[in-house]
Amino acid sequence: MSAPDLSVRLPGLTLKNPVLTASGTFGYGLEFSVYGDLASLGGFVLKGMSLAPREGNPMPRVAETACGMLNAVGLQNVGAEAVIREKLPRLPWRETAVVANLYATSADEFGELAVLLAARPEIAALEVNISCPNVRHGGAAFGQDPEQAGLVTRAVKDRAGKTPVIVKLSPNVTDIAAIARAAADNGADMLSCINTLTGMAVDLERRTPRLANVFGGLSGPAIKPVALRCVHQVRRAVDLPVIGVGGIACARDVLEFILVGAHAVQIGTANFTRPDTAFRLPGEIAALMDKLGIQSLDELRGTLKA
Repeated sequence: MSAPDLSVRLPGLTLKNPVLTASGTFGYGLEFSVYGDLASLGGFVLKGMSLAPREGNPMPRVAETACGMLNAVGLQNVGAEAVIREKLPRLPWRETAVVANLYATSADEFGELAVLLAARPEIAALEVNISCPNVRHGGAAFGQDPEQAGLVTRAVKDRAGKTPVIVKLSPNVTDIAAIARAAADNGADMLSCINTLTGMAVDLERRTPRLANVFGGLSGPAIKPVALRCVHQVRRAVDLPVIGVGGIACARDVLEFILVGAHAVQIGTANFTRPDTAFRLPGEIAALMDKLGIQSLDELRGTLKA
């Protein structure tokens, strides 16, 4: 029997395997190169970037929780120009997909970022973080309003040229399918879901929040059931490839997401608990597929009996 086929075909993008890393958990890729070969991954998503550098939120920014962690880093980053000048030339972009994650506070800013980054040969795709504050609309998140989600998607898609556009969906909504449809109707090529859930933690003895920002994003194994549900719902709502994100740490997790309809996955919190996780997964996925008699991801994808 031949080795299982781990390749993934996406709009404008082919991955050697379904393993990517989630934005904000893998730095700019270079930081993790000591733990494995970056070119062995299906791809990796760069730390979220904005037009201008951001300092992020005050400390403490991270708090461990049962089965996960909270973070309120505040999208600290060096700015798009510095990424283009200092980071991209050092990445193995010819061997594996490098995805830029975009952060902005208006549709126009998202569009400006798209113009800058889509022109770069090193960038294989753009991932649009619509779970960030829209200061022009009362501080609401783009990802919680179908109209605003559509506006941002269109602003990026119209300026992205041939570069594929991934829209990252928030679970902090009443109906994630409605947001997915808005992104699809406005040109998204793919969707990734989910981003973190909003949560908080407190210090009983000090009677204070454990995060300086009070609230943060919950990630890790605790959110995997929510992520699976969202991927399943989104795949039933729109005819776009979905990248599953949330609590993925082993080969079985990956194949469960493929089973409910995901085309690929992103590894997030597991990068903190064991930095070589993403590098180990392709081999472990192949071994598990062989054990289960699965020859390709296409054979498994979306075959959940529900």
